[in-house]
Amino acid sequence: MDYNKLYINGQFVKANSNEYIEVENPSNRKIIGKVPRGNSEDVNNAVNAAFEAFKTWKNTSIEERIEIIEKFKEYIENNLEKIANIITEEQGSPVNFAQNNQVRNNINRINAYINIAKNFKFEEELGVGRVRYEPVGVVACLTPWNFPMGQIIQKIVPAILSGCTVVLKPSQIAPLTSYYIVEGLHEAGLPKGVLNLVTGKGREVGNVLAEHKLVNKVSFTGSTEGGKEVAKTALNTVKKITLELGGKSPAIFLDNSNIEIGVKRIFTSLFGNCGQTCVAFSRAIVIKDVKDEVIAEIIKQYSKLVVGNPKDINTNVGPLVSEKQFKKVKKYIELGIEEGANIILGEIPREYENGYFIKPVIFDKVNNNMTIAREEIFGPVLSIIEVENIEEAIEIANDTIYGLSAGVYGKDEIAQKVAREINSGEVYINKDSSDAYLPFGGYKQSGLGREAGIFGFKEFLEVKSLIG
Repeated sequence: MDYNKLYINGQFVKANSNEYIEVENPSNRKIIGKVPRGNSEDVNNAVNAAFEAFKTWKNTSIEERIEIIEKFKEYIENNLEKIANIITEEQGSPVNFAQNNQVRNNINRINAYINIAKNFKFEEELGVGRVRYEPVGVVACLTPWNFPMGQIIQKIVPAILSGCTVVLKPSQIAPLTSYYIVEGLHEAGLPKGVLNLVTGKGREVGNVLAEHKLVNKVSFTGSTEGGKEVAKTALNTVKKITLELGGKSPAIFLDNSNIEIGVKRIFTSLFGNCGQTCVAFSRAIVIKDVKDEVIAEIIKQYSKLVVGNPKDINTNVGPLVSEKQFKKVKKYIELGIEEGANIILGEIPREYENGYFIKPVIFDKVNNNMTIAREEIFGPVLSIIEVENIEEAIEIANDTIYGLSAGVYGKDEIAQKVAREINSGEVYINKDSSDAYLPFGGYKQSGLGREAGIFGFKEFLEVKSLIG
């Protein structure tokens, strides 16, 4: 794969500048590639290509769009191991997690969007007229490094199926995966200009996209602070905005029912991607009567964690993505101790040598006013918070600026009631997995709009009333 070019108007082209951004393998700190440092001229070329392509793409049949996405899905299936391997190399996901969570899950997402598009009514009767759903236009997709395939799929597949055209700006930290996605859609026969790729830095590419007069919508996934900045820029021209931002998700344990599955969900969400997951269950809110049992289950499952080379099939915790992320997480762990929390598993990480590895840390004696309980760490750090009763558990779960995900574990009837009191875009109730048809997004400062399912599909459509 040639990573040295941008993809604009159906072909790989040289960037306007001669500058490049190096991509580092976080497990050994070796440089594995470089991508162009795109600039405003590259953005303008890409947006113009998307704008021109939209004039015809918006009028293509849904059958034609679906056929292309089905061929793209076949490309992903045929290149699954290759794509998973590049994710492991540039982002650090253990190979099993990369193959299953980073790639196979997204094949399921593609299938879901295809089924939704097949059955979606783009025009329907309402009152004295009709309601028509039309593609919003040119979409800027700004994606993060933690799921370098998944967050692209969540945006560009529904955008393309709905009739939009796209300019994709992946994270500068893990941009290599995006080239395989572009290659797959190119080979699937996607017309020129429908998808364009501009790599580079956020302020030099992402912000330019957000303010570009020909961009109709911005779909952003990243930190809450980054999302606020993008939103402010996009609102200067009143663009449609979807934001999927940060979280500080609680797992609430009400009694001794379903403790094992609740802890399993914590470990999958918090440690599978080394804590670098927006929905990570980083707070365990435990009613004191069952705290000992919850901790015993945590210790049991913790003993099965293997931290190390992400290409080793036995590894289930890989490195953090970068030196910056390593230092950030280390600082939070030190701050937790300073503020009075107690490490019961794990340790303060030593300085990195050959990779940015951190052994997962479990904190006890945490209260919800501590920094580690309030701020998104984006690392493998769990805070156990003891509460007296259900009412306090709900209060603490909701005492956060975030509202992205949550879990409630206990007797089903009570857990169902508690789940309805949690201010969160999704709540797992005695479950540890979801599916591709359910909407995903946040309350409060965790985001605007929804991704996935029919709700995610509609984010790329405008609504028009036809009267008469």
